[in-house]
Amino acid sequence: MEKLTYEYLKNVSNLSPIACAIMSVKKEPDGSCGDIRFFAVNEVFVKDYYAMFASDEVGDKPGMDDFAKTIEGQLYTAHLPKEPNFENILFKAAWEGEYINTYVDTTKLYGFWTQDIINPINGETDDPNIRYCSFMYTLNKEMDTGKFATVSPDIASFVIKTCLELRNDNDFEPSMQKVTEDLREFTDGYACSILTIDKDFRTFNVMTSDVRNNELDIKEIFSKFPYEIIESWETVLAETNIIIIKDEHDMAFIETKAPEWVKTLRENNVETLVLVPFIHRREILGYLYITNFDISLIGRVKETLELVSFFLTAEVANHFFLERLEYLSNVDMLTGVYNRNCMNINVDELSLKLEFNPKPFTVAFCDLNGLKTINDNGGHDKGDKLLVYAADVLKEVFKDDKIFRAGGDEFTIISFSPKFEFEEKIKLLREKACDPDWLYFAIGYYHDEDSGNLRLAMRYADEAMYKDKDKFYEQYPDKRR
Repeated sequence: MEKLTYEYLKNVSNLSPIACAIMSVKKEPDGSCGDIRFFAVNEVFVKDYYAMFASDEVGDKPGMDDFAKTIEGQLYTAHLPKEPNFENILFKAAWEGEYINTYVDTTKLYGFWTQDIINPINGETDDPNIRYCSFMYTLNKEMDTGKFATVSPDIASFVIKTCLELRNDNDFEPSMQKVTEDLREFTDGYACSILTIDKDFRTFNVMTSDVRNNELDIKEIFSKFPYEIIESWETVLAETNIIIIKDEHDMAFIETKAPEWVKTLRENNVETLVLVPFIHRREILGYLYITNFDISLIGRVKETLELVSFFLTAEVANHFFLERLEYLSNVDMLTGVYNRNCMNINVDELSLKLEFNPKPFTVAFCDLNGLKTINDNGGHDKGDKLLVYAADVLKEVFKDDKIFRAGGDEFTIISFSPKFEFEEKIKLLREKACDPDWLYFAIGYYHDEDSGNLRLAMRYADEAMYKDKDKFYEQYPDKRR
């Protein structure tokens, strides 16, 4: 067996046409990964490393020759952030003889995608606690889809299956739920969930989840988490594209960065974990979260999830876009109720349905009395506040019905609740909206039992509303527009 001397390993690195470093990997007595150092590096590696990490301060940047001398023998963390995933693949190559070729999104750190090629180096060593592997890499400013797609047949099969599931005719959330179940089974994890976040409102939502044998409710567990826990994930991900906790050493390292999060992991008996962000246009939209997976599959899991998350990110981003588009098309931006465009579409659809299948329904028109007076006396800002408040009252009273802002100060409600229930709601609304100096609705409604003529019902309700408005101005003539 070849003696692994410095001269021999230096020659090995120089044989590489791309950047290459021979890494020394120490094994601790407990079997964990210890110090990792640059043992020997080639000239291409020195030039790349010098360009990225030599100081740019005037008078402080060493010459390349001096810089090259300091690299060999250094801990890899002298310039690079400590990265448990990187340490894990070097350890597997050096100590377990694995050949590893991985393509990683390191744009947050270096502005490049990185292809890492790591090969074991067998031979006699002076220190039985140290073994070696070669670390070579190439950089791409943009993602190289060919490199990204170079995976084993079983991973490719799973990814294709995931894509087909996402592209079927099912609604978005059922498809995501099926993918969540498949991912938990593929990783042999205990629990798997997909979360989305809203940074503006500092909220998060467990979109889908799957637990082995349905033993617990993931949504209930996460409901106890403050947003700050989820926010801490982004801090941990600042220097990596995926968080993998495979043992207590990794857990302790993450604990230094996010102690409150790790506290929740320990409390919930989480020993291993994978967390993958969904990053779209440099913004995190959500996360894939898998706990207590089979660590013997760690290489396969990492490669699969990095690839699957690429497609999940696209689906989540597209879903958010369509939701936003629908919201902008159908919702009044000031009050948050449906807008007139949405009302027209609903009326057209319901009119047709009720024509062929009549069923009891009620229509109400609620018009703000005195809005012009408030605008004139307090300004349009105060008038807008009244409109928002009025809409909130309607949403509180008619929580199970459709509410539309039909015009400037006019709201329409369409309800399929029983007549007596709807009349109780009207009574409650009159109690909540009876202040002539602030919120006071003119209300008209019409209940149709079996004719199915929605447009006629709307006309009757509108006429009743105007009669109610006339009564208001007879009582409060100073409020008349």
